Amino acid sequence: MNPLNDIHRALATRTPVTAKTPGSAVAAILQEGASPQLLFIERARVKGDPWSGDIAFPGGRVETSDADLREAAERETREEIGLELRADHYLGRLDDLTTQTFGIEVAAFVYRVEKANQLQLNDEVTTAFWQPFSNLTDPARQLSRTFANRGFSRHLPAIDLLGPNRPLLWGITYRFVAQLMQLAGQPLPETIEQA
Repeated sequence: MNPLNDIHRALATRTPVTAKTPGSAVAAILQEGASPQLLFIERARVKGDPWSGDIAFPGGRVETSDADLREAAERETREEIGLELRADHYLGRLDDLTTQTFGIEVAAFVYRVEKANQLQLNDEVTTAFWQPFSNLTDPARQLSRTFANRGFSRHLPAIDLLGPNRPLLWGITYRFVAQLMQLAGQPLPETIEQA
């Protein structure tokens, strides 16, 4: 079984739950290969940016020049990492989610690429990196953290993708990843309680 084919089939046969007025759109980009991978970015650290330094999918705010949400996700991806997403890359849309910090509704569009050439990062992105599905579902990488600097007094699930003293995958991106992995038939394992 190919998890990317499973995702494609699942997206083609379901109607996503959409929000009334998503203000942002992101691209979840899958890469084919012996072990399927998912592309993430680490956002640049910018004073006053609530997502400064977070692991995320490429994307951002919808602009008036965007014809629709999907075009916004594709434009933001092109601007942030220099990757041109074509119509034949498009697989479908995940359920829209709302950020826990500011209540912003976000749409996520899923794409499949054979191989991404050298990415051209703009100043909003510190790094871009691929992660195999096996890292996303590795129980040893699952944890639960309190993000006190974000105003969360409760534990939230997270994944340690980059190791010590690096940002964790958490929040809305974690929740989009959980949707994707469910569609792939590889749900994320339970998180491990950690302080």
